[in-house]
Amino acid sequence: MSNLPTESPKKLRNRIISGSVVLLSGSGATTAINLGYNVAVARFLGASGYGHVAVVYTMLTIASAVTLSFQIVSAKVVAQQSSEESRSAAYRFLHRGSWSCGLFLACLLVIFRQSVADYLRLPSPLLVVLLAVGAAFYVPLGSRRGYVLGALGFRRLAGNLVLEGAARLAGSLVAVLLGFGVTGVVAANAGAEIVAWLVIRPALAASGRNPLGGMLAARELLQALVFFSGQVLINNSDIVLVKHFFPPVSAGLYAAIALVGRVISSFSSAIMNGMFPVVAGARREERRNLSLIATSLLLVLGIGSAMALGLRLVPPSLWTTFFGSGFRIPGPHGMPYLLSLKAVVTMVFSLSIIVIAYEMSYRIANTAWVQLAFAGMVIAVICRFHSSLREVLLIQLLLMLLLLLVVGIPFLLSTLRDTGASSKAASPAIRLIRHVSEDEVIAEFLRSDFDHDGYRDYHESLRALVQEPNLDSPSECALRRALLFVRHLALWKEIPANTEWYEVEVRETGLDRLRVFPRAQWRKVARGSLCLPDVVENLTRQPLQDPADPFVRRIQSFRQRLARPETLPGAVLLIGRNEYESLTIIDGNHRLAAALLDRRGLPFRILCGLSPGMNQCCWYRTNLVTLSRYGKNRVRHLTYHPEAELDRLFDRSGQTS
Repeated sequence: MSNLPTESPKKLRNRIISGSVVLLSGSGATTAINLGYNVAVARFLGASGYGHVAVVYTMLTIASAVTLSFQIVSAKVVAQQSSEESRSAAYRFLHRGSWSCGLFLACLLVIFRQSVADYLRLPSPLLVVLLAVGAAFYVPLGSRRGYVLGALGFRRLAGNLVLEGAARLAGSLVAVLLGFGVTGVVAANAGAEIVAWLVIRPALAASGRNPLGGMLAARELLQALVFFSGQVLINNSDIVLVKHFFPPVSAGLYAAIALVGRVISSFSSAIMNGMFPVVAGARREERRNLSLIATSLLLVLGIGSAMALGLRLVPPSLWTTFFGSGFRIPGPHGMPYLLSLKAVVTMVFSLSIIVIAYEMSYRIANTAWVQLAFAGMVIAVICRFHSSLREVLLIQLLLMLLLLLVVGIPFLLSTLRDTGASSKAASPAIRLIRHVSEDEVIAEFLRSDFDHDGYRDYHESLRALVQEPNLDSPSECALRRALLFVRHLALWKEIPANTEWYEVEVRETGLDRLRVFPRAQWRKVARGSLCLPDVVENLTRQPLQDPADPFVRRIQSFRQRLARPETLPGAVLLIGRNEYESLTIIDGNHRLAAALLDRRGLPFRILCGLSPGMNQCCWYRTNLVTLSRYGKNRVRHLTYHPEAELDRLFDRSGQTS
C-alpha cells in the first residue's frame, strides 16, 4: 500500500519527470562512456574482433531478462511497503533468490560453452566461461538496484550505472593495451558487473516480516521474466541472428548499427524506471489519469524522434572517422539510413514497453505474454527473411508497429472505461438514510467486536450491556464508550470530533470507492490497491487455502453465516469526507469481502461517519502529516487508562466487574 496521500496528476507527473531526468542524466553519461568503449574496441580489434565482443555482450544482455526481473519486482515490492523492516525483509528474500538464479545460469553456460561458442562462431569457449562469471553477479545486481529504485534512490541508481560503464571502459582499455585482445575485453565486461554489485550494497533495517509469500513472489517474478524475456529478445536477437547468418564483417557493421538501439533502449529504460515506482506506489484513482502514462510516452517519442532525425542527417564520413574505414556501407541505404531506421524501430518498441510496464506496476499484466509472442515472431521472420541488413530492420519495424497497436489499443480503451467509471464519482457513493448518534455507533461497534479475547474479562459481566444496549441511558452509554476504548482508544480518537454519523445504503456504483482498513493482513492481500473490489479480485485469483490462518478462518466463517443473516454481528462502519469521495471501512472488512466473494449483495446495516476534516485521520489518509498527528495523540493519551475509567463507572453505577 502507498503511504502517500492522494496526489494531483500534476504532482505525480512532476515526480515521474524528476526521477526520469535523473536517470536520463545517468543514462546519458553511461551512453557516452559506452560509446567510447565501443569506438575504442572497434578501432583496436577491427570489425571481426568487435563482432565477437559485441555478440558476447549481447548474450549477457539477454541474460539481463532475469536480472531486470528481479530489479522490477524488488522495486515494485519496496515501493509498496510502509516500513523499512518490511522493505528489508522483502529484499533479503529476493536477493537470495537472485543468487540462486545467477549461479544456475552460470552453470548452464559453462556446461554448454562449446555449443554456444560454435553457434556464435567464437574463437574460444573461454569467452563463454567469462560470460558465465559476469552473469553470476549480474542477476543479483538486479535485486540490489531494484531496492534502490523502489526507495526512489534515483541518483544512487544512476551513479551505479555510470560506474558499471566506467569499469567496463577502463578494464577493456587496460586489457587491449596489455595484448589480451577479445578475451581481455570480455573479462573486463564480467569484472564491471562484479564492481557494480559490490558498490550498490543497500543499508538494511533489522529483519522484519517478509511481505512476499512464495506464491505471490513466484507470480510477480514470472510476470517480470516474461516481460523482460520478450524485451531482451526483441532488442538483441537480431544481433545474434545476424552474427549467425551474415559474414563476420557484416555482423560487425550491424553490431555498430545496433548501438543506436541500445542508446534509445537505455533512455527508455530510464524513463520507465522513473515512472514505475511512482505508479506502483500510487492509489488506484490516481492511476486512472491518462496524463501519467502520456508523460512517459511523450518523453520516449521526443528522444527517439530527435535521434532518428539527427542520425539521418549525419554524413557517412563521421562513422568511418569514429569506427574506422571498415565501417562504410556504400549506396543510398548506407550507415545514416540504417542507423535512423534502427532508431525508429527501437522507439516504436519502447512505446510498447512503457504501456506494458505501466500496467505491470500495479497488477499482473497479460500483455507481457503478447510481447513474448512477438519476440518469437521476430526471430522466426528474421530466420526466413535476411537477404540484407535493410530487410532485417524493415521486418522489425513492421512487427513493432503491430505490437504497439495490439498492446496500446486495448490499454487505451480500458483506461477510458475506467476514467468514465471514475466520472461516476459525481454521483454519491452512498445514500443517507437517517442521522444516528455517536452512542449508537459505539454500541454497534462493540456488538461486532465483543467476542474478541481483549474483552475476555468483561464477557460475563457486560454481555447484556453490549448485546441489549439502552441508548437512552447516559450511564450505559458512558460504560460502552469506556469499554470500546479498552481496545480501540487510538482508533477512535483519530476520528475528527465534528464527524456526523448516518445510517447509509451503499450504491452499486459506489463499491469502487470503498477501501479496506490498512491493517497488515489487508495490505498483504491488497497488493498495492486497498479498493474493496480489487481486494476481492485478488482473493478470487488466489483462493484462501490455509484453514489454520485466522484471516482465512474469519472470512470463511462470515461466508457461512451469510446464509443466516440474523447471526451476523453489528453494523459495518465507514468513514469519509463526504458521500461523493472514497470511504474507508474501519469495521466490517471481512464481512464485506465475504459478501462480495459470494455475490450476496450487502446484507448488513451500514453506518458512516462524515467530516470535511477526515483527511487529518491517518486511517483515511496515511501520510507523514497524519501519522505525526497520530503520534502526538498517542502521547497525549498515555495517562488515560480505559480500564480504570471502566472500573470507576462500574462503581458509580453500582455494578461489579
